[in-house]
Amino acid sequence: MTPVTISAAGSGAAAGTPNVGALAEDAARAAGVTVRTVHDVAGIHAVADFFADVWQTPRATPPYPSEVLHSLVHSGGAVHAAYSTGPSGERLAGAAVAVFGPPAERDVYSFVAAASASGRGVGFAVKQAQRLWALERGATTMRWTFDPLVSRNARFNLVKLGAVGSEYLVDFYGPMSDGVNNGDESDRLTVVWDLATATPRTDDPADGRSAADVVRRAPDGGPLALRDADRLWCRVPEDIVALRAADPALALDWRHAVREVFTEAYPEGLRATAMSRDGWYLLTRPSPEEQA
Repeated sequence: MTPVTISAAGSGAAAGTPNVGALAEDAARAAGVTVRTVHDVAGIHAVADFFADVWQTPRATPPYPSEVLHSLVHSGGAVHAAYSTGPSGERLAGAAVAVFGPPAERDVYSFVAAASASGRGVGFAVKQAQRLWALERGATTMRWTFDPLVSRNARFNLVKLGAVGSEYLVDFYGPMSDGVNNGDESDRLTVVWDLATATPRTDDPADGRSAADVVRRAPDGGPLALRDADRLWCRVPEDIVALRAADPALALDWRHAVREVFTEAYPEGLRATAMSRDGWYLLTRPSPEEQA
């Protein structure tokens, strides 16, 4: 396992940009973890087991088998793992996997990331380590997908990291049989993260929302979508995972309702750029640089 190193190349320390090396160090320190790239068989197998636990599948049939992860590392990708230290030694607290996209696009695709529920700040530390690794290898952007109904992930991606939702994908994976997504349709929102310049959003996504017009109603009877001249707000369930377990039919109604809002808004040029603490997306028209 190789520690994430800090170097001048790709650190993002130029004027007006964040120092990504310092961000990675600070994030790991704040989370109480050490983030390393993993290359050995045992380490990669432990990451595969970790993903199986997060996605509630048997360890014998993990969503990301260790042999696949090992092949991705061998091809030039990276498995990052975050470890916390306690009385019983190191414990795996988070992990992420990234591969390179088309060389001309200088883009990296992060196809899985997860952190333990108790690892506060671990996910942020892992993403900053991924960011530094990608910058040092010449990438300028990173992309990944997530379930748009999971508001905490939306807030993390759009606000904490400063990424932008670039496309809405309908039933992207088809039926899924893991313990988290079983019974639902697999819509996903792709986000693009500017590795050199992105910073957390500090404005309030709810600003102006109370004066906007209700244009759609949600399955629970409350407002689903609000609109003013330039912006659109869309509400998602408070906890889609719990709702899916308790009432799959209602969860699917929410899926379809939010899908309609996004698939109408995106052809207009609107993009998801923030998520409020109370579960409302803000869709705006980002700058050309943000949409790149």
